[in-house]
Amino acid sequence: MPPRRKLASASTSAHASTSTSAATSAVPSRAPSPTPRQPFRFFDLPPELRLRIYEDVLLTHSTLDLDPSNSRRVHPRLSLFLASHRLHEEAYRVFYAQPLRLFPLHGRFFYTKRPLLARLPTRYRAALTTIELRLGPGWTKPPRCQDTWRDDLGLADCTSLRCVKIMVEIDTSDSVFMGFRGAGATEDTYKLFCVNLLRGVLARVPGLDTVEIDAFPGVKRESPLVLALKRLVESEGNGVKLVWGPLRGWEDEKEGTASVGKTGLEGLMGGLGLGSEAVARVVEVQA
Repeated sequence: MPPRRKLASASTSAHASTSTSAATSAVPSRAPSPTPRQPFRFFDLPPELRLRIYEDVLLTHSTLDLDPSNSRRVHPRLSLFLASHRLHEEAYRVFYAQPLRLFPLHGRFFYTKRPLLARLPTRYRAALTTIELRLGPGWTKPPRCQDTWRDDLGLADCTSLRCVKIMVEIDTSDSVFMGFRGAGATEDTYKLFCVNLLRGVLARVPGLDTVEIDAFPGVKRESPLVLALKRLVESEGNGVKLVWGPLRGWEDEKEGTASVGKTGLEGLMGGLGLGSEAVARVVEVQA
C-alpha cells in the first residue's frame, strides 16, 4: 500500500490563511467607495408639501378620545414631535386640528375625573378646532366629569375652537324610557342636563362659530331634546350658526318632513319615489 499523506497541521493551515488574507487586503479594490448619504433637507420643501406629509403621518381619520387602542393607533404617530423643535411647532397644529371628543366614550375611561381635554397642555388646547359632544351614554346617571362649567376642563383655553359637533344617540323624553329613567327623574331631566352642557360650551368657548347637530336613526328632528338644543343655539348663541349633520341629512329637509337622510325601508322607498302610504302598505304586508 502507498504511504498515507500527512495531514497539514492546524498551525500550518492558520499560517496559510493569514498569508492569503494579508495578500488580498494589500491589493487595492477597484470598486469606488460608496458616497456617504446626506440627510434629507425636509424644511427645504414648500410648506404645502410639508403640510401634506404631516397629514399623511399624523391624521387618524377618527375622533380623538381616551381609548385603550391609543397605544398602538395614536402613540406611534406622536414620535414625530421628538424630531426637532421646529417640526414639533408645525406638526402639533395639524394633529390637534382633528376632532376631539369632549367626554370619553370607552367604558374604561367613562367615569374618569379628567377627560382628554383636561389632560392636554394649554398650547394643545389652543390648537383644537373641532370638538364632539355625545349625548346619550350614561343617561341614567351621567358621570361627574360631564360638566362643561368646570374651570379645569379647559374650554376657555380653546381659542381656535370653531365647531362643536353634537351627536344625539337617544332622547329619553320618549315614552319608551318610562320606568327606566331612575328615581326622581322625569322626561325632562336628561334633556335639561344636555342643554346645560351645551350652554356651558357656548359660554366658555370664546370664538365658536358653528354648532352641528346630528342624531342616530331612532331620534327625530322634532324630538324634544333636538328642539331644545336648537332653541338654545338660536337664543343664546350670540351669532353662532346652527347646521345639521350629514348622518340624517336634515339640512336638506323641510320642517316637519323627511326626504333625505332616512334609513332602512323608509329611505329605500323614498329613493324609489314611493310615498309614506306605500311604506305603510309594505310594512303591513311584511308583518
